[in-house]
Amino acid sequence: MAQGSGGGFGRRSLLQGAAAGSAALALPALSCASPAQARSGRPSADWGVQVGDVTTSSGLVWVRSDRPARMVVQTAATESFRNARSWRGPVIGAGTDFTGVTSLHGLPAGEQIHYRVLLADPDDPRRTGEPVTGTFRTAPTGRRPAGVRFHWSGDLAGQGWGINPDRGGYRIYEDMRRRNPDFFLCSGDNIYADSPIPERVTLPDGRIWRNVTTEEKAKVAETLAEFRGAFRYNLLDDNLRRFNAQVPTITQWDDHEVHNNWYPGQLLDDDRYTVKEADVLSARSLRAFSEYFPIRTLRPDRGGTSRSSEAESGGGRVYRVVHHGPLLDVFVLDMRRYRNANSPGRQTDDPQGILGAEQLRWLKRELSRSHAVWKVIASDMPLGLVVPDGKTNFEAVAQGDPGAPLGRELQLAELLRHIKHDRVTGTVWLTTDVHYTAAQHYAPERAAFKDFEPFWEFVSGPLNAGGFQALKLDGTFGPEQPFIKAPDRANTSPAESPQYFGEVDIDGGSGELTVRLCQEGGEVLFSKVLQPGQVGQ
Repeated sequence: MAQGSGGGFGRRSLLQGAAAGSAALALPALSCASPAQARSGRPSADWGVQVGDVTTSSGLVWVRSDRPARMVVQTAATESFRNARSWRGPVIGAGTDFTGVTSLHGLPAGEQIHYRVLLADPDDPRRTGEPVTGTFRTAPTGRRPAGVRFHWSGDLAGQGWGINPDRGGYRIYEDMRRRNPDFFLCSGDNIYADSPIPERVTLPDGRIWRNVTTEEKAKVAETLAEFRGAFRYNLLDDNLRRFNAQVPTITQWDDHEVHNNWYPGQLLDDDRYTVKEADVLSARSLRAFSEYFPIRTLRPDRGGTSRSSEAESGGGRVYRVVHHGPLLDVFVLDMRRYRNANSPGRQTDDPQGILGAEQLRWLKRELSRSHAVWKVIASDMPLGLVVPDGKTNFEAVAQGDPGAPLGRELQLAELLRHIKHDRVTGTVWLTTDVHYTAAQHYAPERAAFKDFEPFWEFVSGPLNAGGFQALKLDGTFGPEQPFIKAPDRANTSPAESPQYFGEVDIDGGSGELTVRLCQEGGEVLFSKVLQPGQVGQ
């Protein structure tokens, strides 16, 4: 497949490689620059804008240009942009696939911020493209009456179910946008680098599922250009771009950003790939990931010529804590980059585990330092669900033995013991990965391992991917499942099985935390209210 420069938007270039004829689908309309601007060579930002990792006083603004450009951001208290403040951003070019991020700081806490991004000709700052606008709310420094609301989910464009114009594209994003959350937590599988997007799929009832297609999504992603194209694909959806312009994100990654169930050091047994080294593929994916999401702890490589893994991955890390005022800290985990190899999970001593030793130390330290009422742990993999990898190996934490902790469960036991003995209160686990929705409560009286305080884990997703059957629970940490909704067969399309997102509301007065498990369309399937500071709920 073509390597692709990634420079211009070019509808023709995006559709090269797709089958010709009536089966080929037109791309959705984007807000392009005016014809006069296009003729004059002014930069344009057809891929929209987004904001990430917002705190009480800061945020990261992202944009992609169709050519080299200087990024300029203006912020104001109103849509009129009276008394706007200007932020001079980077010159963006091919080294970051024409993406750029500008860091905003010194913002007023707990306020609605209006912003617009201008792209200027690097050689003539007077030649600017049409501005692209967005808005977001900064976190409060105190308890505001409205409290905090956020959503979480994951798993986008999986198993070949891409942007279907007959369904209105990724319409679940419009459902979430209308509920006006403070931010969205995407818990991984933002792309499916290992799942090509075909033009059409025949469903079991004979209906035809149609996809918008692009050249890069016609095969598995191996080159840096193909990974970039996979991240770019989702931004063709109108709903997602509109959502990004209103709702800031906290983003993590999981396996499908690279390859199903990958781990460091793995050699792929997959005939579709000429590049077999998971480390090479993950480095390329992480670089593209860092270019396409505004994440404070990642540093995109602005070079673009080195072929080493280190250069291709850029720098920094995915795991981090995002502080959202006195009510909430979000602890974002990375259960991919530091894990040991998938195995039967029978080790009696496993310091590497699924987090790696350093990330585990970091998590224990930051949880103990947190003064937030609620500590949400954003886990890209579930804790008590048995996720197999082949006939004998396991992909997540649980390995199917309800007895004493073994393998990766040893790290979880160490963390839960620390939370109990260091008197860390208000921990709630949120995850996706398994393509259905569920609520799971863990308690020592039901468990083989008993040295921990009870806690909840909530599962949501997919956003736009295949639905899958429910997995078994592992009894080591005593989970029970008061709610679950899953299809009865593998890989049901979004046209056959609902897509899911979760909603968290934290009351500004009482501090109560309410979790709602929702499906596409906004219907609430399950709700649970948790009280601050209480143990055993």
